[in-house]
Formats: sequence, structure tokens, C-alpha cells
Amino acid sequence: MDLNLLRALDALLQENSVTRAAERLGTSPAAVSRTLARLRRAVGDPLLVRAGQGMVPTPRALELREEVGALLRGCDNVLRPGAGFDAVHLRRTFTVQANDLLLAGLAGTLTERIHEEAPHVDVVFLPEALEGGPALRQGWIDVELGVLGRLDPEIRTRALVEMSLVGVARSGHPLFRGRIDARRFAAADHIGISRLGKRLGPIDSALAELGLRRRLPVVVPSHTSAMMLARDTDLVALTLAGWLPDTVSALGLRTFPIPLDLAPLELGMAWHPRNASDPGHRWFRDHVAAAVTAP
Repeated sequence: MDLNLLRALDALLQENSVTRAAERLGTSPAAVSRTLARLRRAVGDPLLVRAGQGMVPTPRALELREEVGALLRGCDNVLRPGAGFDAVHLRRTFTVQANDLLLAGLAGTLTERIHEEAPHVDVVFLPEALEGGPALRQGWIDVELGVLGRLDPEIRTRALVEMSLVGVARSGHPLFRGRIDARRFAAADHIGISRLGKRLGPIDSALAELGLRRRLPVVVPSHTSAMMLARDTDLVALTLAGWLPDTVSALGLRTFPIPLDLAPLELGMAWHPRNASDPGHRWFRDHVAAAVTAP
């Protein structure tokens, strides 16, 4: 029996009327009458019989009413993505690739929000070691988060927020004794942040346009280590504007605008299209986006 026959049977059993069932199905009473005849032959029961001006269901029709309705709802749940999804029953582990600075600002908020709705969902955070590789395609990670670089052509992305870089140094740093212009900024010793050990970046290009150059006596692989180093030295590090303000203050650090014309960082989220319509994955992505945009 095809699904259209089941839908017609459901409408007839709910309405007990060929005319009203036709209205519900968006077809003609004549077409529904023909369908009822097919159903009677298939079931071996009249299903609806004349009673005065109306029709009443047979005992067999009453037995079928709830069963047919439940069967149709089950079919809809299979064919319609997300139908019937309830996060509280989800048992799954999601893996997110993000740098340590983003992780520190969103992990707490994200896990709290997730566990409120889905107590059996776990989140694993990985460093950017797989950046630019086949991690999403191979299913090693569910979501890549941050400034999105080279991605496989089929990868789906979602822009989340634009953020500016700011300088950060210990509160008593000599840099804060006067106006911080490009020359004074370049004259300070800086901490390079690169997991690959790169020494030059957009800041160095902007300084070069002004005929300036900064010195990087040390390069570290993470923003966390850079902030800890800045706390104990007169070295200048970088962080995101407005990100982790309580942590910056607790470390005895102070931020300042970088006196250069720098484009904002575009933070986004990437995932593989095989997960695009998965209701659990979509639910998780929505929570990641909310944690980034409203940490």
C-alpha cells in the first residue's frame, strides 16, 4: 500500500466523511470515493458505512484509526529532517577544532548550554593541528571554528562575528606612560604567536608600509602562553577585543588599540555537508554559534 493511500485512509477515518476528507486532502469527493473503494478491497472491510445522512466507522476502522495515524507520523519522521528530534535523548560526542583563545572564552558557556538540554552529549576540543587538512572530510572533527583558511570545496561555512585584534601588556608596562602610536608600538618587544613558528604576519606588513619594524624576541604556539609571558615581562602580546576581560584583568594585564589600519578578523564555523541536515549536528552548530556571538 502506497503512502498516499494511507493518507487518504487516515483522512477518512478522522473525518468519517468523503466530502470532508476530500477537503482535507485537497482533492475531489469523487476521487476520494474511488480511493475508499480501493481501501475497502485492500482491507476486506467496508470501513465507513452509511448511517442516515452521515457515515460511521466499522469496528475494523476504529481499530485502524490510531494505528494508521501512528504509522504516518513515523513515516514523516523518517522523511522530514529533524522531525521528532529531542536533544534530551541525544547520546553523542562532538569534536570541535579551535585555538586556545576561542576555547577559553566559549567552552564553559557552550558546555553549560548543551548539558541543560542534552545531558548525555559530550564535547571534545582539539587544537588547530588539523587545520587546512582533510579533518572535516574524513570525519575526524565535526566543526572547525575560527578564522577559516583553505577548505575543501564542498565544505559548508557560516560567518559568525567580526572581531578586532588589540595589544595586551602588563598594567605597569612603560608603553602606557604615553600615547601609543605606531612608532612606540613598533619599538616595544613583542611576542609572536604561531603554532608553526611563523614570525611575520599582517601587523608586520602594516608596519612595513609605515617604514617601521617590530622585534619579536620570542614566538610561542598559543595565546594562553603569550598572555602568561606578557604578565611576567615587558613583552607585548595580542588578543581579541572584548574577549575574556575578567581573565585579562585577573592576570594584571591591560589591553590597548593597535595603532595600525588592520582589517578585522572574520570568525566562522565550517562543517562537512554530510552533516548539514542531521538534526543533532544542526542543533550543536546552533549552540556553538550562540556561544561565539554571545559568550
